[in-house]
Amino acid sequence: MSDSSRDTAEGAGWAAAEPGAYRALMPSRVEKISWLDPRMLWAARNGVLASWLGDPTGRTRARWVEQRAAAGAPADKVIRRPDPDRFSFMVIGDTGEGDAPQYAAVPGFLRVSQDTSFAVLASDVIYPVGSADDYESKFFRPYQDYRAPIYAIPGNHDWYEDLGAFMRVFCDDAPPLPAEPRPRPLGRAWLRSLLWHRPRPDDGRLLDTARRLRAAEDQRAVQPGPYWAIDAGPVRIIGIDTGLLGTLDAEQGAWLREVSRGPRPKILITGSPLYVDGKHHPCAIDGGGTVDDIVTAPEHHYVAAIGGDIHNYQRYPVPLKDGRTLQYVVAGGGGAFMHATHTIPRVNVAGVTEREFRCYPLRGDSLAFYSRLYGRRLRLPRLFALTAAEGQAVVAERLGIPPTRVPGPEVEVTRRIRRVAGLLGTGSGPDRRKRLRLPVRKVYTQVFSPGSATYSPPFFKCFLRLDVTPESVRLRCFAATGNLAQELNPPVEDEVTIPLV
Repeated sequence: MSDSSRDTAEGAGWAAAEPGAYRALMPSRVEKISWLDPRMLWAARNGVLASWLGDPTGRTRARWVEQRAAAGAPADKVIRRPDPDRFSFMVIGDTGEGDAPQYAAVPGFLRVSQDTSFAVLASDVIYPVGSADDYESKFFRPYQDYRAPIYAIPGNHDWYEDLGAFMRVFCDDAPPLPAEPRPRPLGRAWLRSLLWHRPRPDDGRLLDTARRLRAAEDQRAVQPGPYWAIDAGPVRIIGIDTGLLGTLDAEQGAWLREVSRGPRPKILITGSPLYVDGKHHPCAIDGGGTVDDIVTAPEHHYVAAIGGDIHNYQRYPVPLKDGRTLQYVVAGGGGAFMHATHTIPRVNVAGVTEREFRCYPLRGDSLAFYSRLYGRRLRLPRLFALTAAEGQAVVAERLGIPPTRVPGPEVEVTRRIRRVAGLLGTGSGPDRRKRLRLPVRKVYTQVFSPGSATYSPPFFKCFLRLDVTPESVRLRCFAATGNLAQELNPPVEDEVTIPLV
């Protein structure tokens, strides 16, 4: 087994190394997505409009579900597969930027997934707005050699054009929804309809050609709608659609309660993780209750909840009152720009401490990555850029924890290193947290970071493989750096065996 980032800096992809072969898979022309581009922000305006003027996602989702039911989709939305009691499947989240970071994860994904039964895309299949004509380069091309079905749950970006392209690709070429009557003038719904982003009239002209890249019978997957359940072997895998604003409508909430009944072990896959960045986000359901209420209820027998949306890997093994441990996982590192992990403060949430918490990239690697990025942007590389060892050392100091990676030569944490760490929003222990209420932290970590930040390795991408038996689920997080060594032998960054009995 190759070194991981927890073993060596070389395992993290820092050393000068032979570049991977992923570029040969990429199209000749690659769109660069920058969330600092006003045109991109304007195209993706529907999330903001929904939060200001009311969220129409629940109504639109209900119409899609009605349409699929009329077309013969199963009423319970359960996909019943013939998998044996022992099988494996993949999970990869937030894939669809279509640039080097997405394609860098593909060779390792294909290698690790060779004998798996299917894969699940967890949130944001297509950036920036879920357009049908983006599916060729951001879905069909990168995964054309994965010889098994791929199911998906939509993320907020897939909803920016009312989910039409997603439904065409994953739901048996579902036709567009009929137009609804115009809202009454001068109300919030009327204003929202005037400003709402909609797909181009000719969007999808390339879709029939793109489908040929994944046209084999063993690649075919048809799902009953934007949310679904899969019965496979001894487990039920439930995928929920959290729409534009990270919530569930009442109809989907009632369905989730129904398909969660019974003794069969269950795994939730969601576009809005329930634990992330050291905080609990239970996910509200319209009409009352939360998704986490359903997941933690002992009679429902959930063993894990895996969420996309945040572009890294995190795991929180939360002990429950009935003695079980439920694994909450963030798995959104499949292709989009990397969300920082160095901003995560010292973890102490729901009985999970630093001792049990896991993340990828390691906080020190995340800090080193962003320090180099801003050193280039500000043209001050000598002032800003930290080495991986310096990043690891200052993170350990600020959080009051031992270095995560096996220490190399001792690093003196200087005033410059501490200043860079503070400016880039590095987390801290509870005794220092009050000192970090600086506006500059929000600027660096929430405004600048989403700007097409990653141009060269290491990319710090990741994907999951889950091996299921009647007794347990073995969950492993594999890394993709963009270097050949990690393509040929993807390192395991985290592993946990989850009992089913």
